[in-house]
Amino acid sequence: MKKLTAILMALLLVLSFAACKPATTEPAAETATEAPAEAAATEAPAVKEDINLTLWGSELPEFQAALRVMADNFIAEYADEANITIDLGAQSESTAKDTILLDISAAADVFYYADDQTGELVNAGALQPVESVDAVTAANGGATAGAVQAASVAGTLYAYPAMGGNGYFLYYNKMYVTPEQAGSWAGLLEAATTAGKQVTMQLNSGWYLYGFFKGAGYTCSLGEDKTSTLCDWNTAGGTDVAQAILDITANPAFINLDDAAFVTGVQEGTIVAGVNGSWNAGTIQTAWGDNYATAKLPTFTLNGAEVQMGSFDGYKLVGVNAYSPNVGWAMRLAEWLTNEANQIYLYEATNGSAVPSNVNAAASESVQSNPVVAALATQSQFASAQSLSVGGNYWTPTETLGNILAGGNPDGTPLQDLLDQTVAGITAPVG
Repeated sequence: MKKLTAILMALLLVLSFAACKPATTEPAAETATEAPAEAAATEAPAVKEDINLTLWGSELPEFQAALRVMADNFIAEYADEANITIDLGAQSESTAKDTILLDISAAADVFYYADDQTGELVNAGALQPVESVDAVTAANGGATAGAVQAASVAGTLYAYPAMGGNGYFLYYNKMYVTPEQAGSWAGLLEAATTAGKQVTMQLNSGWYLYGFFKGAGYTCSLGEDKTSTLCDWNTAGGTDVAQAILDITANPAFINLDDAAFVTGVQEGTIVAGVNGSWNAGTIQTAWGDNYATAKLPTFTLNGAEVQMGSFDGYKLVGVNAYSPNVGWAMRLAEWLTNEANQIYLYEATNGSAVPSNVNAAASESVQSNPVVAALATQSQFASAQSLSVGGNYWTPTETLGNILAGGNPDGTPLQDLLDQTVAGITAPVG
């Protein structure tokens, strides 16, 4: 019995030791910890797309530099999603349509253009409709806002509003011109004569020439096809407007200069006042310093009375090429370029020339304190929306008329004949 008891005690002792032994982790644990690593090693890394986009914008150096910065920031923002390259091209907004329609498929993926070109670009199938309609519309003042209407055809939003204030006004040098003299062409010419200098406006451009006829109550408007133009400049009294322009050009203190020559004249000190747009604000302010000033357009003398000049008011837009092989990314880029932050950046980078269309950007202190914005705001009550006023055949006939008037009508062509020819060209069907 004692022997049996001893055996049982020995067995219990062995079992006790076995129960207290730690559990082994060698095979299972090694498999558990190594499995994820093995899976990771066999999983193929995500492949990012190679995306190449071409972007066209104003040829002005400061504008091109700003585009480069915004494009590079876009590339960095989406670096985790795609390998993006963006090539820049210099293309004036005023002639963008002409270049694009030569070969839409060869044009830029994204491009800036003036709003009066929207109709023809849409008719040609060149513009990709905007997808984020509600957000873009709200950011630019709502469905009835000028910027949104300028980017729309038949209720469809086809472009991203980028800049407002695409109008013109008067720059003048306070050293030679008083605010009172700046209010009329007679005062401006008097001030320039006294100073032995000149004042200027580009008459051989329908954009500026329009201001005289608009001020006198004459109209241009888009036809039902949204590309042709209706015009009444050759109706009764139109010749009086043409004569009023000739009276200005006959004064030696007036000189007809294009945009570049105007800036050169300012820098060289020969020009004391001129009609121009916001894009040259920084250059002119630098040249004139503390004597830099702006105002609405002057009045002109018509049949013995002073008449306030009218003007165009327009917008610059960013369009996406409907033929782009990367249309989705192109739309992302267009929306990026025109967001609130980038509109403020572009405004500051271009010395205030790119006035924002985005309502929050336009309300910023830096924008509201700008003399250019103040002049445009005053002139806007005498302005017409360019996109709703003229079609594609407006520009060449008015350039011809402006050249003749700027030159003093050297052939002595009856003014009625001149206006009849001009209106015939303006109202010709687009095609």
